[in-house]
Amino acid sequence: MSTTPSNLTLEGERVAFVGPLASMPRRDAAALVRQAGAEVARGVSASVTLLVVGDETADWRSVLGDDAALIESAQIVSETQLWQRLGLIESEQGVRSLYTPAMLAEMVGVPPAMLRRWVGRGHLRAARTVGRMPYFDFGEAAVARRLAELLAAGCSAARIDRLVAELQAAAPELDRPLVQLSIVVEDGALRVRRGDDLTEPSGQRLLNFDASVDEPADVLQLTTPRDLEREFCADGARNTAAELEAAGDVAGAIAACRAVLMSGQGDAADQFTLAELLYRVGDLPAARERYYATLEQDEDYVEARANLGCVLAEQGELELAAASFRGALDCHPDFADARYHLALTLEDLGRTAEAIDHWRRFLAIAPESPWAEEARRRLEQSAAEAE
Repeated sequence: MSTTPSNLTLEGERVAFVGPLASMPRRDAAALVRQAGAEVARGVSASVTLLVVGDETADWRSVLGDDAALIESAQIVSETQLWQRLGLIESEQGVRSLYTPAMLAEMVGVPPAMLRRWVGRGHLRAARTVGRMPYFDFGEAAVARRLAELLAAGCSAARIDRLVAELQAAAPELDRPLVQLSIVVEDGALRVRRGDDLTEPSGQRLLNFDASVDEPADVLQLTTPRDLEREFCADGARNTAAELEAAGDVAGAIAACRAVLMSGQGDAADQFTLAELLYRVGDLPAARERYYATLEQDEDYVEARANLGCVLAEQGELELAAASFRGALDCHPDFADARYHLALTLEDLGRTAEAIDHWRRFLAIAPESPWAEEARRRLEQSAAEAE
């Protein structure tokens, strides 16, 4: 059994995943693997040739249990090694491309929950919205990339909120100051470079001199009974959940989401966020129930319908999965993610002719999607088999 990855291609491989993935939802990883020419197995079996172990999984053998013996001849690679093997780099995107939240989160490397937070805060603006589904253009992708860079540099979600507000107040003549100004992180502090000068985000110029006066002592803040009686803040818990997820503490983010729902202040979006987190840690039954709960509160939540379909497909309930994807498309016929996954599911059901129609419609909707090459490959394969 080899544990050393080879290079560049997955052509002819049958790939299975074990454990939660740190980089992206499993359904998105499966799409990338298919795009690289491999077949994705729905479970571990003797036919698996490549086993991908999530970076957050310490002992994959204990996760698989008795099934570990089935893949003795398979090559074992970590999640990170898989991406290294594929040589994944950012591809050029056409300026007219529109990205769904899932596509944009994957492209800039942040959790979907953080992207939704930025949308809710107004940091990202949808080029258009259908139902509850926002679409982002190339310009917003640049804003998302800058926000992701700040997050990666150690800025908290709350600090980024303040930064955006300060920049907008200091430079009202700029439409998107976050990308139009040069922002640097210096000694852990955020600065704006204006020519040769550095300023605070608020616009206050920084002077270089040594303080000659001792700093005043910190004032001791006493906790009052009124502070202790302060009501639970759902928005604060939502922010905490987003920050914990971005920091990799998915269990903590799940707990924060549950706190919001238990407070009675939760809504369909909170149910959806919890479902996404549960899916990320591989708890498919719990994620499934939360997607159902989302739709009970908002039947037009198309992302929840599509993601419920992905969970059902992973659980082997393909007919139900196809029905869920069709439900999403009934609400929003141009929802590329649902169209893509419906085509995959129909192929798994052996309904290739139906799948071909959806592959074509997917390409018409999202010709420059990260998944477009996979759709083209599927169509070419179907055409070759028909000859």
